[in-house]
Amino acid sequence: MTGADLASLAATVRDLADRQAILDCIMREARGRDRQDIDLTASCWWPDGIDEHGPIITPAPDYPARANAGHARFFSATMHHITTHTCEIDGDTAHCESYVIGTMLSPDKQSMKVAPGRYFDRLERRPGPGGQPEWRLLYRRCTVEMSLDGPADWVNGPMCKGFLRSVWSREDKSYQRPIEVGSDGERW
Repeated sequence: MTGADLASLAATVRDLADRQAILDCIMREARGRDRQDIDLTASCWWPDGIDEHGPIITPAPDYPARANAGHARFFSATMHHITTHTCEIDGDTAHCESYVIGTMLSPDKQSMKVAPGRYFDRLERRPGPGGQPEWRLLYRRCTVEMSLDGPADWVNGPMCKGFLRSVWSREDKSYQRPIEVGSDGERW
């Protein structure tokens, strides 16, 4: 390989590593909200970041607790499914569009909502707490594109009896290390 080949390879590897770090950040942020994990959600945002969810604009330091309170007020469980994702990187700035399918279970667990939308994100690479560069969210705008409401009969019926259920805390079995089959946990 020539020096130019090595430089090209290094640039490609850097681009791929950046893209993966950006997507990992967006995925971690969704997981943090679905587990009501304030620390995990906060770790995905720069302190000067801003979130726009509809008419509510929230500074990043306040966002995890505000999002958790809103979810807890109206739902008993949420899942934010990140699907189609595009990313344009320009130096230490990235502009992303991520499709999200939000699913929310009612407080009484008898009905659910499905609300597809998109996130328009600006992320920046900056030195993190340890001094190493990392990608975090700076700005997010959220859309809602459509919605569907329906009964949650299936999860409350015999087909799901005994399946693990989500828990809004670090008690959720996804945090368990090592993962153990057949251990206790919240179940339908």
